[in-house]
Amino acid sequence: MTAEEKTDVFESVPIKRAVLRQIVPAAAAQLIALVYSLADTWFVGLLNDPKETAAVTVAYPSFLMLTALSNLFGVGGAAALARALGKKKPQEGAETASVSFWSGLVLAAAFVGVFALLKLPILTLCGAKAETLKAAAGYADTAVVMGGVFTVLSALMANLVRAEGSSFAASLGLSIGGLLNIALDPLFILPRFMGMGAAGAGAATAISNAVSFGFFLIYIRIKRRETAISLDPKKLSSFKSHIGGILKTGFPSAVQYALTVVAVAAQARFVSKYGSAAVAGLGIVKKLDQLPLYLSIGVSTGLLPLLAYNHAAGNEKRLSEGFRFGVLISLGSSLICLAAYELFAPQLAGLFIKDAQTVSYAASFLRRMVTAMPLMSVCYPLIIRFQATGRSREALICSVLRKGVIDVPLLFLMDALLPLYGLMWVQPIVDGISLVTALLFLKAADKG
Repeated sequence: MTAEEKTDVFESVPIKRAVLRQIVPAAAAQLIALVYSLADTWFVGLLNDPKETAAVTVAYPSFLMLTALSNLFGVGGAAALARALGKKKPQEGAETASVSFWSGLVLAAAFVGVFALLKLPILTLCGAKAETLKAAAGYADTAVVMGGVFTVLSALMANLVRAEGSSFAASLGLSIGGLLNIALDPLFILPRFMGMGAAGAGAATAISNAVSFGFFLIYIRIKRRETAISLDPKKLSSFKSHIGGILKTGFPSAVQYALTVVAVAAQARFVSKYGSAAVAGLGIVKKLDQLPLYLSIGVSTGLLPLLAYNHAAGNEKRLSEGFRFGVLISLGSSLICLAAYELFAPQLAGLFIKDAQTVSYAASFLRRMVTAMPLMSVCYPLIIRFQATGRSREALICSVLRKGVIDVPLLFLMDALLPLYGLMWVQPIVDGISLVTALLFLKAADKG
């Protein structure tokens, strides 16, 4: 199948079927990523030690920063690649892919090196205390230092593969890594086997992402005559021509995740003064509320190349129809999650740990924080739409509003008004503000 034949899903397949072909594999891969993320917490929770669960929580912002790096060149590169294909310029797409890959590799390696040098002060800043610092450092050593480059590149390459219409292959590569992670978790974490605790969860993640990266290298090698994706370093001669467009599009997603690191770390630091059980409860909630989040991310990443391609091709009607259908799926899934979490919060928290105090905290936190999910399920695809259509300013503003600018000051206010539990209302407030802003931008764009 040639690159042109792969893009039929973007331009000629009936729109609802095209959207489903793009988002179902993407959402499935996200769900598998969620399952292995939950598995990390669940197996660590089997140790029944809140300090180990809390250690994963305070180290998580550092791991999340890897997603920011992958989005900078993955989302930016994918949108640029899809737009090049929409303009029927596959050679430009190949150059874009090469610039995205090598830039991502260099930046990921630099980040890992700096983090390795500053690991302990960073973890302390994220809320690690004396009783959790050692375990948090162990998780960071394996997940971030050992596996960081593989984590960035596997996600980046999945975005590029999806951008040319191969959503199933992109999702397969990520899913293979995710399933391997689940299989390795008990082997590395539990005392009856290697007994590495939180560090074992990070090791399983590092190995699985390395395998996922290997899959994409093999896939591109096998499909080299059919794909528009190139990793040839010789194409870096066009670096100056493409890097600006890639960064302009990918920057809002990278900033959103980078600010998420700030927001998550700040929240964990606020919660840490209430004890390890509260931090562990927050960590469990951060895993549970990823289900609607990951579904929305799956919808959005699946939509991105379809929207970018049709924008470049001038087919705004198909773009709008696909976007509306995708948002309905994202919103519907989040409302189902909202109902389930409100009804069964204690039971869901109890799946991860048997410590009664931790379960009580987690259930209370979950019922508050999950109210943000329907708002986020519409806001996230809107940001992706702005990126796909080259509206980087609107995407950046909405991304910044969602994370790191409003929510950090609100943490001080809400903790003062309602100690501890007020912190959990911050995300619903900022998602509401971001959504209203995004809708106003969309209305203005439609009029223009």
